[in-house]
Amino acid sequence: MEVRFYTRLNGHAPVEDEIDSLPTRAAAHVYELLEGIETHGLNAPRVVFRPIQGKLWEIKMHVPGVGGYRIFYCLMHKDLMLLLHSYEKRSQKAPRRHIETAMERMADAIRREEK
Repeated sequence: MEVRFYTRLNGHAPVEDEIDSLPTRAAAHVYELLEGIETHGLNAPRVVFRPIQGKLWEIKMHVPGVGGYRIFYCLMHKDLMLLLHSYEKRSQKAPRRHIETAMERMADAIRREEK
């Protein structure tokens, strides 16, 4: 499976920026888990996939030194996972503002793909 970062029109990839802002060891762990998804797809070890709303899904992972870490994504095609938004988990439910940000980015990505 190809794992790709959502990129704004200005070229910034918010999820990649967020991961890179983590402590070095934590960021390396997240990238290792993402490589596992590229290799094993939705059967990747050490991550959990959970539906959020419509086409929006969440990758749940535990990151040493950080704790719970979440990445929202959608499948653009059968073998293309687009990472939309990420955050450190601090509460039981996904905060609405994070879901809304991911939904906006998903809508933008779909619109741009249709052009």
